[in-house]
Amino acid sequence: MCGPIALAIPVDRSSVHRILLGSLIYNAGRILTYSIMGLVFGLIGQGFAIAGLQNILSVVLGVLILLFMFLPQQPFIVAKKGVVFRLLEKLKSRLRNQFNIHSKRSLFLIGTLNGLLPCGLVYLGIAGSISAGSSLNGALFMAGFGLGTFPAMMTITVIRDVITVSFREKIRRAMPVFIAFMAVLLILRGLNLGIPYISPSIETMGNTTQHTCCHK
Repeated sequence: MCGPIALAIPVDRSSVHRILLGSLIYNAGRILTYSIMGLVFGLIGQGFAIAGLQNILSVVLGVLILLFMFLPQQPFIVAKKGVVFRLLEKLKSRLRNQFNIHSKRSLFLIGTLNGLLPCGLVYLGIAGSISAGSSLNGALFMAGFGLGTFPAMMTITVIRDVITVSFREKIRRAMPVFIAFMAVLLILRGLNLGIPYISPSIETMGNTTQHTCCHK
């Protein structure tokens, strides 16, 4: 979802400087939305961590991501019958309106609204923020997610005229593989196998969580 929007954002292309500035403003809005989402979902994850359910949550999130990949039509069939679909249509409508306004404010709003659109990688980021264990960690996780995608999004905006359709198709096909890989990592993390950095052993003591696999 982010790639096509980054290709189409109405930046002033009269100079490289203006293109970079427009892309920076757009991505700032996107990262802000991601950070707020991370804050909210991190708070949800904090409740699970306090209850000692962080491992179970990690496994459940990984399994759900895999299910949504193998059953891609199911959530959308349900959504079209409810409030979520109508809200999504309003969001897309407002986003389209911003593309007709050539200003720094519109670029920032496009970024903030873009962060709310359905996207497999964003879902993966949200899963990570929930399993981060606190609202602060969730916000930092999603901010890091946004910053990590920032170079690619800026590059797409700058060199959009040389990006071929076949290259876009290759990226689109690679995304499900990457998402599946990360979902498996979430599952392994929750299984508490004692594998350093991949599936650390986690012991819950009261309201605190300790990682015991990597330190003696």
